[in-house]
Parts: sequence; C-alpha cells; structure tokens
Amino acid sequence: MTMTEILVLYYSRHGATRELARCIARGIDETAGAQARLRTVPVLVAANEASVNQAIPDDGPPYATLADLRECHGLALGSPTRFGNMAAPLKAFLDGTSSEWLAGSLIGKPACVFTSTGSPHGGQESTLLSMMLPLLHHGMILLGIPYSEPGLYSTAGGGSPYGAGHLAGGDGKRGVDAAEQALARALGRRLAETALKLRA
Repeated sequence: MTMTEILVLYYSRHGATRELARCIARGIDETAGAQARLRTVPVLVAANEASVNQAIPDDGPPYATLADLRECHGLALGSPTRFGNMAAPLKAFLDGTSSEWLAGSLIGKPACVFTSTGSPHGGQESTLLSMMLPLLHHGMILLGIPYSEPGLYSTAGGGSPYGAGHLAGGDGKRGVDAAEQALARALGRRLAETALKLRA
C-alpha cells in the first residue's frame, strides 16, 4: 500500500494556527505509514487592492488545490476564530469545492478540525463546530479528541472533544504550550491511524 497522505489545510493570519497545524502534522508523521501534506489558503483582498499570487505564497507551505483534496486520505482543517466562526479565506476555499462535492471525492475520508483564539472564551468550540459543517456535507467521517487523552482534563489553553485548540492571547503572541501540543499531536495520530484502518 502506498503512503497514506493526510492533508493539513489551514489559514493563519499571525502564525498561531500555523504553529498548531505543525503540531498536528508532527502527530501524523509519527504514525508509521502516514505522512502530512501541509497546505494553506491565500488571504482575501478587496477589489481595489493588488491581487494575491494564487499559486505561491511568500513563505510557508503552498496554497491548497482541489487536487490536494482528491488525493488525500484524511483531512485536518484549521482556522483562527473570527466572531465564533472560521475565517473568511478558509470559508472561501471551501465554498469553491462544489466539484469535489459533486464527484464525492471526500466521502468516507476521516477529518478533524483545529482552531486558535485570542481569549479563553473567544469562540473556540463554535469555530470548531462551524468547520465541521462543510465536512459533513462532503460526507467525511469526523473525529475529535477522546477523554482517554488526559490533557483534556487539565488544559488551560485550548483543546476539547471537538478538536485541537490554542489560546494565542490578546496580542496573538502566546506560543502553543506543552498541553496544547500534546493534544494536537494526539489528534494528528488519531486521524492518521483512522485513515490507515479505513484504507486497509
């Protein structure tokens, strides 16, 4: 069997969600037979501003394409919180996946979600739930973090049964702490292990 590819697709404005994505990717890569494919989406620009290069970002991973969705065996989807919802750039990308919905490209593939917020009650759980909705419409199998992960009982930052999380602080500069890293890596491993079982 070929390597099981897990797409870690995210939008990050100030780097916190990207840091969490890397933790999830680490958990995927720790799983024998699986590897993470990191992808991002471009920022949205106003009509009177210069357009963004849709092919190559200035730094970090490449922009996602519909081919990334078709080729993946699992998906981790991440966004910072925007008023309790996913950020517009990620929503815009998902809104452009009708062809994959029509083709059923994602049906039966496992998926999970992750987010970063500036305040402890800044909408982590509602953002995670909002990201699940399009994945359900695509027919994906949603995974969360089970309470067999002891970090769920003690995390003071992010992470819940709905997915991995991070508390970035009001200035967005607080790094992903050890507890948040552990939960994100556990979610990445669970996603990879599930994808491997489904492929088998």
